[in-house]
Amino acid sequence: MSRNILDETHIHPAVRDYVSGYHRDLVAEVQAAVAANTVVVVGMGLNPFPRKARKILDCLGTPYAYLDYGNYFTEWRPRIALKMWTGWPTFPMIFVKGTLIGGATDLQKLVDQGEFARMVA
Repeated sequence: MSRNILDETHIHPAVRDYVSGYHRDLVAEVQAAVAANTVVVVGMGLNPFPRKARKILDCLGTPYAYLDYGNYFTEWRPRIALKMWTGWPTFPMIFVKGTLIGGATDLQKLVDQGEFARMVA
């Protein structure tokens, strides 16, 4: 898979530090959680889909780490850094053994296909 990302040579040197450091602490926090946990759900308040993902995992008895970053009215700028890092446009962002699997709907599809159980085994 190849993602279309603006090449660094097309970013003016005066703003490169800003671009590369944009909410780096938040991205590092998520990276650390992904490295330390088999399943990680990154979500936000007021959005029903992180809740759906957690309910699926709870029903399966699958342990997971949950990181919550604001809601539609707060912390939207830091969440943009996560979207830029992953390339995933919505929340939740679900990681299994370090791999982004998508959101709640994607999780349910993997569960239904039996793939999720194989991934966490």
